[in-house]
Amino acid sequence: MAFMVVMVQIFKFNIWKAARLSFPFSCNSHFRAVRHFLAQEKEPSQSSSPTGFGNGGNSHHHSNHELPVLGLGDAAARVIPKSHPPPKNYKGLTPQKNLWWQWKSRKRSTEQAASSSEEFRKLREDDFSKEQKRPMAKPMSIERTKGSEILFGIAPCSLALSQSKRDFFQLFLKSDSSYARPVMEEFAQRAKACGVPVHRVRRQVLDALCKGRVHQGVCLEATPLHPSSLEEAEAPQVGLGTQLIWLVLEQIQDPMNLGAVLRSAYFLGVDRVVTSQKDSCPLTPTVSKASAGAMEVLEVYSTDNLQRFLKAKTEEGWEVIGTVSKSEVEDKVPVISCLEFHWNKPTVLVLGNEGYGLSLETRSLCHRMLIIPPGRMLQPGIESLNVSVATGILLHFICSQKIK
Repeated sequence: MAFMVVMVQIFKFNIWKAARLSFPFSCNSHFRAVRHFLAQEKEPSQSSSPTGFGNGGNSHHHSNHELPVLGLGDAAARVIPKSHPPPKNYKGLTPQKNLWWQWKSRKRSTEQAASSSEEFRKLREDDFSKEQKRPMAKPMSIERTKGSEILFGIAPCSLALSQSKRDFFQLFLKSDSSYARPVMEEFAQRAKACGVPVHRVRRQVLDALCKGRVHQGVCLEATPLHPSSLEEAEAPQVGLGTQLIWLVLEQIQDPMNLGAVLRSAYFLGVDRVVTSQKDSCPLTPTVSKASAGAMEVLEVYSTDNLQRFLKAKTEEGWEVIGTVSKSEVEDKVPVISCLEFHWNKPTVLVLGNEGYGLSLETRSLCHRMLIIPPGRMLQPGIESLNVSVATGILLHFICSQKIK
């Protein structure tokens, strides 16, 4: 009896497995096999076997006591005795109806779960959309004077206000700058004393004015600053033994480099800075910020003919000193270490472009070339320093010899 129950359960499991893996209506042959099996149980005297699964009436004759089950796995391939009818399944349903009910139940549960998940997703979207669709504040419209530029940063704006090189139009201060309130109040008082309108705005407005750069809560609209013409500048009185140093920049193009060079030149005591007009970076607000405002104080000149300028300084008794890296040493011009240089006459220190250094024409006009000795064996490709770093080192060695 127990064996019969186990085998019937195996038979029903294999039928359910086949029905689940395929479309329900493709299981009609299995259902017909079950009905035939039940009919054989009701008529013990007959010994006909069930029709083939989908064979359209093909049958196989076996003994009156056993029935083979074909194509349903190893367990179902064993012989099932015919002594007892199969027991009723879940809720009194026959195997055929039970399979159909299980399939419909699973399908209904899947549809309900999908519907609930979709409703929950929509509910979450509705909840979060209230925060996401919050109305944005309309940006403040700023009217700019034609041809003006925006200085940004505390030091550049403060030093620009203290000088008379520019014309000022508007001062913009961050409205919630409680951490720097004394500085902001000082800015406001100085601007009002100069007759400059003061606007307190949000941080987003300042970001838009300076195009996302670091403004420190201060922006100043002013006229651009241009280099002075070297030809119109007053010539300094040079006597024998006078210690003067001019810094000449040939085609420095990076604004951050130019700003750092101007900051070092101002700090170390350079008397005048001269730039070449061709292929050189202009005096922009970015340069002023990189120089920490030194551009607003230091007088910067420019020349359209650098070689002619160097020849004129040579005729006046100045020494023209160039710079070169260790890998660029040439025999045409004497090369010495910056540690061996003695500053005993007016000097012009010339620095070249970030990429290729001094041009050949400029090198030929130099009296000597300075080199910064490295502190180790250098790998190929990194034998030189950044132009702003090299400027600071060379100026330090030269200006430290100034007689006080």
